Amino acid sequence: MASSTPNPESKNQRVKNLTLAVFAGQVGCLTLVILALAVLAGVWLDNHFQTKPVFTLVLVLASVPVSVITMLFVARKAIDKIKSQPPEQTNPQTKEGGFDKET
Repeated sequence: MASSTPNPESKNQRVKNLTLAVFAGQVGCLTLVILALAVLAGVWLDNHFQTKPVFTLVLVLASVPVSVITMLFVARKAIDKIKSQPPEQTNPQTKEGGFDKET
């Protein structure tokens, strides 16, 4: 029969998996928004200047490096946020009722 308390390793793995899933979702949504903006702006410019596919193709191709740079920025920001959070340490001898003891 399996115990009901998860071990710390499985909890850490679950947190890592959720973090990666959130990161993938953010990058996917950002890429989609950047591509949609490039297509909409390209179609508008093509209609305005009567140059059917030129602006749309240029902006869609330009959105690729913008998406990559944005992905790297989001990845670095997520890594910095993960590194800046100190690990939780509980020491029952120094905690009493949620407050540190004064010496």
